[in-house]
This record gives sequence, C-alpha cells and structure tokens, in this order.
Amino acid sequence: MIPILASPAPLFTEPLTVIAVLASVLAGVFALSSVEKLEPLFKFAPPVIWAYFIPMMLTTFGVTPSSSPVYEWMSAYLLPFSLFLLMITVDIRAILRLGPRALLMMLIGTLGIVIGAPIAFFLFGGFFSDPVAWKGFAALSGSWIGGTANMVFIKEYVSTPDSTLAPLLVVDVVAGYGWMGILIFLSAYQQQFDRWVGASRGVIDKLQQQLEEIATDRVPITLGKFVIILGLGLGATLAAEALGARLPELGEPTVISAGTWTILVVVTAGLLLSFTPARELEKDGASRIGYAALYLLLTSIGASADLAAVLDAPLYLVAGIVWLAVHVTLLFGAAIVSKSPLFFVATGSMANVGGAASAPIVAGVYVPSLAPVGLLMGVAGYILGVYVTMFCAEALRYVHTVLM
Repeated sequence: MIPILASPAPLFTEPLTVIAVLASVLAGVFALSSVEKLEPLFKFAPPVIWAYFIPMMLTTFGVTPSSSPVYEWMSAYLLPFSLFLLMITVDIRAILRLGPRALLMMLIGTLGIVIGAPIAFFLFGGFFSDPVAWKGFAALSGSWIGGTANMVFIKEYVSTPDSTLAPLLVVDVVAGYGWMGILIFLSAYQQQFDRWVGASRGVIDKLQQQLEEIATDRVPITLGKFVIILGLGLGATLAAEALGARLPELGEPTVISAGTWTILVVVTAGLLLSFTPARELEKDGASRIGYAALYLLLTSIGASADLAAVLDAPLYLVAGIVWLAVHVTLLFGAAIVSKSPLFFVATGSMANVGGAASAPIVAGVYVPSLAPVGLLMGVAGYILGVYVTMFCAEALRYVHTVLM
C-alpha cells in the first residue's frame, strides 16, 4: 500500500460545506484559466480536466470525503438540469446546413468509437484486475462520443463505480488530447492531403458562406432571464424525474432504469423545445448555465474517485490507443473514398473525442474563420451520443459476459 493513498478522515463532511468547497475549486479553476500567463497551461489541459483532478486530490489528501449524500444529489439533479438547458439551445437547422461530408465524417467517427470499444475491450478485458472494467469503458465511450455530459450520463446508465472510472479518465486525457495534438500537427499538411484524395476546397468555401447566416448574438443576462432559465431547467428536471419514476424498468438485469428514463425524457423534451422560441434563451446564456451545472457535477465525480485505481492506467492506456486506432482508420478510409478534406476529418474526429469544447479549437487551427463548424459538429455528436452510447455500453456488456 502506498502511504499517500491512505484514507485520512476528511476535513469537511457537512453537505453544504462540501458543495461550497467544490464550487470554490471550480471558480478558482476558471479564474486561473483567464490569466493570460497561464493560457498555455489551460490550452493543454482545459478547465474541465482540472475540475475533475483537483477534487480527486482533495479527497486523496483528506479535505473532502470520498462518499457523501451531496454527490448523489448532484448526480440526480444537476445532470438532467444541464442536459435540458444544453438541448433547448441546439440549432438543429444550422447543424444540417453543415453539408453531407461534414456530417458523414462525424458519423464515421462515431461508428469508429462504437466499434473500437468492444474490440479494445475484447483484446485487453481479460487482463484488468477490475471485475467491472467494462463499465469504465462504457463511460469513456460517452466522453468520446460528444463529451463530458455524455460520459456522466453513461456512467449513471451502467452504474460505473468511481474507482473504475478513474483510470479511464487518465486515458481520456492522455490518449484523447494526444490525438488532438496530432490533428493540430497534421493541419500543416492539409493541402497536400486534400490534393492526394482529390478533395475540393470549394466545399469549405461554401460552408463559410453558410455560416454567415447563423446568428450567434448574445446579450448580457438579466435577473429576469436568469430566473426564467433556472426555473425552466429545474421544472423540466422535476417533471422528467416524476415521469421517469412512473415508466417501467426494462431489461433483466435492468438496462433502462428510472434514472435512464429521466435522462431520455429530459433530452428529448429539450430537443423538441429547441424548435420553439425557447431556443432564444441561448442569447441570454442558457447553455453557459447548463455547462456550469455540468462542471460542478464533474467536481463531485472527481471528489469521489479512488486515486489508487490510476495505478492500472498503463494497460488501460494501451487499450485506449487501440480503440482510437479503429476510430482513426475508419475516418481516413472514409475520407479517401468520399474525397473529403482533412478539415472535415479532423473536426469530425474531435467532435466525437473532444466534444464541443475541443472541436472548435481544432477547426480554428485548420481554418480560423470556421471554428464555429467545430462547435456545431461537437453539438451534433453530443446529441447523437446520448442515444448511441447506450448501444456501445450494451456491446461492452456483451463482450464482458463472453470473457467471463
């Protein structure tokens, strides 16, 4: 046993105090990320990563508890609240205007993640000491098909233990952002790649014109609009939970529980409302409030993680690299066949692996004026991921039973 990993009595245990500590950590992370001298650090490891790892270290050193009722409360309410606000702000029409090649690359990237997960787990699953390692892979599939919100959703869907999730988050950072670095490096060779596959740059020029039609005006949020957004999100959360509790659980063992129904209801309702004037709340910052709730939830996941599980990370990392290799192979194969520009390959890949946070960064490196394309593709991958990751999780569950 490594002495530093011993579990000292936590300094803070009272629920409200624990929330205050986690909220303070999140505030500190974002405050530091706005410091110009620290910009390179947060470009390499975005605030969302620190929002997980700092609370994990606080628990390791006995500041916060590894188990608390407040963590369960945050999971039960903050996740559907954040998902609802993110969904009502989605512009489905703008996503569809991205064109067939952009959406094709995103979908092929998603397929690569879904196929790569059971392949990697089949090859390495028998060597993991954790008997439910497949649940960690399922959670990572959520992160790699749309981002953090999907990871949290699928974690709840398969009941992934926090100790099982910890090494997969290491894989998410090392493999995921390592691949992001490779994509940024390849941006210098995009013209050579496009000529090699016979891709037309005219597609990108047309897309740039289409983006001029997308309104992104935002206004400072007023107290009234903040109250409306907060009330709408909390009301939708409570209504979805009430409906989810009344719907029948499916599967034996349970595949779709009351909690899963709650998420599916709140996501579907949010998407339907995105076609109504409710989507105008994005101008007042509805999605930013949703992300704030999501990141606060992530701090609670970090605080309940077991640092000792990170010791298994090397084997998990190899499995993650194999997993990403399947994703990359399918993407480049599809690009060659469809004659798609490298821009769409890179952005479609990060729309999955990095989500809406990283995809705009990569898109902006390739074509600075088209950074919004990355955001839209990331949102599209996020919407798709809510549903697709459940299928991926069931495939992993099946492989796990085969290996048993």
